[in-house]
Amino acid sequence: MSEIFDYDVLIVGSGFGGSVSALRLAEKGYKVCVLEQGRRLTPEDLSRAGKNSKYLTWAPALGRYGFLAQDIYQHMGVVRGIAVGGGSVVYAAVLLEPGERFYQDPTWKNLSDDWSKELAPYYQTAKKMLGVANNPYKGIQDAWLEKTAIRMKAQHTYGTVPQGIFFGNPDQFVADPLLDGKGPERRGCNQCGQCITGCAQGAKNSLDQNYLYLAEQLGVEIIAESKVTHVECYADGYRIHRKHPWKKNPQQPRTAKMVILSAGVIGTLEILFASRDDYKTLPNISAQLGEHVRTNSEAIVSILSNDEQTDVTQGTTISSHFHPDDQTHITQNRFPESYEFMKFYMGPLISGEQPFRRALKVLTQMLLHPIRSSKVWRTKNWYKKVTVLTVMQQADNQLKFSYGRSLLKGFRKSLKSQISVGERSPSYLARANQAAQIYAEVSGGQPHNVLLESVGNLSVTAHLLGGAVMAEIPNEGVIDANHAVFGYPNLYVVDGSAIPVNVGVNPSLTITALAERFSAKFSQPLE
Repeated sequence: MSEIFDYDVLIVGSGFGGSVSALRLAEKGYKVCVLEQGRRLTPEDLSRAGKNSKYLTWAPALGRYGFLAQDIYQHMGVVRGIAVGGGSVVYAAVLLEPGERFYQDPTWKNLSDDWSKELAPYYQTAKKMLGVANNPYKGIQDAWLEKTAIRMKAQHTYGTVPQGIFFGNPDQFVADPLLDGKGPERRGCNQCGQCITGCAQGAKNSLDQNYLYLAEQLGVEIIAESKVTHVECYADGYRIHRKHPWKKNPQQPRTAKMVILSAGVIGTLEILFASRDDYKTLPNISAQLGEHVRTNSEAIVSILSNDEQTDVTQGTTISSHFHPDDQTHITQNRFPESYEFMKFYMGPLISGEQPFRRALKVLTQMLLHPIRSSKVWRTKNWYKKVTVLTVMQQADNQLKFSYGRSLLKGFRKSLKSQISVGERSPSYLARANQAAQIYAEVSGGQPHNVLLESVGNLSVTAHLLGGAVMAEIPNEGVIDANHAVFGYPNLYVVDGSAIPVNVGVNPSLTITALAERFSAKFSQPLE
């Protein structure tokens, strides 16, 4: 390593892209540091977060220092994880390969001779590292979802989801069973239903249990509570400027020959926009920055059981799924106690492609039937009685981000969503409403839409993609097919923002596979 740099590699963000890159480059002899704006969490933190939203949510301006962030923009609502381990702390550990439509999408098909063939070995590596296993448990939600699949003539596609969870003895710690004995001790899943508030049990294979754990054994330095503001060219490498995420005091800049941005779509785009437009330190970033933002063509619906004795919480957050057609994927979700606040997001299930008419129908329904419409808000222990369906599609629709002062962000400089060319990311999926209605019928429940979608006309997603996408030339994207930022040697983007198309299923495995592919191209430290 050159004496003028602090590290060979600085990685911003510790999610799937950053964690993979940290381990693989450390294995090859690079001196690596990971900067993460979130906290390093303990089992006690996760246990409290599963019961009380005060300890779950990330909103530093409101004194909330948890790890689940909710970002609202004019055209979309985004849920993401902020902690050491990134989105893996709050993801449901669903590890699915996308269908053939993903690989053949014309937006990026030309960037590889055969994406399916090229990524295949990296998917296998990712599955081993993330400990994919089939969920052996089947609860009442799964039975209802199977009946829904039958009613939608898709029973042949129904099944348990492959998950990154250790399904061993929940009452006994055992030596690492997944990483050839090199990982931490593990304890099996206790079916508590709290995957999306972090696994206090230690059964979920979040990144702190695999990639990050092994990376730290090799000397990778992980610095938590460090928010990167911008990146500056320095010598023949880069200087990263940073501050504390809520105390706001500046922190000592760090330098490296190579920088990898893996801060998730929102984090990575904020850094690149600020570096280009505010600080003018990376002025030649492509004008395509912020384009081709995908919500995974997602919609969220819920069904509240009318049976006061119902308790659906036993099991993993997501345990089964099906495909009602060749582009749509549906999973069920259990919620933990700390998600109780989300009942106030729910309103009557109303269908319709016209946003204004749909919103008017929702409001009319609530005015004409206030008792029925508000039942969901008045339900005690809502989390025990609700099933949430996440519906995703491998469809061609998008939004985009610009950068500037925003009313929604208190007039500070931030990302701003905008309508893009082509079909807009949806706030309504007919398949989602159809599934919710059928699920309600087979379970004896009441279906609901998310009001942000039905009244606010927002696309709501936990799987944001794009914005700094792969392309052949700078006029079409921000990075090349090897994740290198056009015009800036040794600056890379390795996270969901690199993916130019909707994956159509939970994208964590795909991001991991792409990061494995990226890391495999490096052989030895730069001189």
